Amino acid sequence: MAAGVAVSDSDGVHHFARAPQRVVALSWEAAEQLLELGITPLAVADAADYRKWVVRPALPPSVLPAGGRLEPNLELLASLKPDLIIISPSLLDMRPQLARIAPVLYFDAYRHDHDNAQVARDIYRQLAGLFGRTALAERRLAGMEQGFARLRGRLQQRFGAQLPRVDVIRFASPAVVYVYGSNSMPLHALQRLGIAGTPQPAASIWGVTQQKVVQLGQLRDSVVLYQQPFEQAGKLFGTPLWRAMPFVAQQRFAAVRATWSYGGIFSLYYLAEAMTDALLTLDRQRIKSVTR
Repeated sequence: MAAGVAVSDSDGVHHFARAPQRVVALSWEAAEQLLELGITPLAVADAADYRKWVVRPALPPSVLPAGGRLEPNLELLASLKPDLIIISPSLLDMRPQLARIAPVLYFDAYRHDHDNAQVARDIYRQLAGLFGRTALAERRLAGMEQGFARLRGRLQQRFGAQLPRVDVIRFASPAVVYVYGSNSMPLHALQRLGIAGTPQPAASIWGVTQQKVVQLGQLRDSVVLYQQPFEQAGKLFGTPLWRAMPFVAQQRFAAVRATWSYGGIFSLYYLAEAMTDALLTLDRQRIKSVTR
């Protein structure tokens, strides 16, 4: 590292004399990318919620909470003396303050005008170069592709070449739901499994559109997977409205264990694995009508 190292973020090229040793991640996708390179950040924003919602890769117990993703604890960050802070667009206004503590890298990972999955891969490779872990990163990426192939094999063994159509949702409340559409990580993960999702244009940069739960009745020709956690499930799933949903009445509905859908590149695999396990809980005969 004597000659220094360069890394490109969403603002351009930055030069470091050596690979950073003390890193803080103020976005969950940045924390994921670091952990997947074998780098444990000093602190992560909203660390407790990361452990609940993101789950994988696991956040080691030694990682400190860095305050919130929208309001980091500047006093704590200064006391940690990091040599790198990684942020997302939500903290751009605070970048001058953060830059007084340590150099800042800014990654605009989710946007309408680019492929979110490809950009996640690009960011991973940029960070791998910064930390001198390019060979490890390429091995991990190759292993992920092999993992997708194994998951496709499991699904085809169960359902045959005609895999079911799938829609993926996440509940905001018993009355409101997010439906994943074009450029969302769940849809990218389904595509890697050889499964057709609903590529509807999405309202948000993360590939989701907010709807009323009652509108889910329009999903008549697909398996519907919902992402956990949904702590208010008991207030919805026992209602006549819910039991009348076509995919519920026909038992084409399953839960996906907690997996983050707005993360780094390896969240694609974790989503694909969790959705595969959810699909394999369903009766093959009941979903023949929704194969493509």
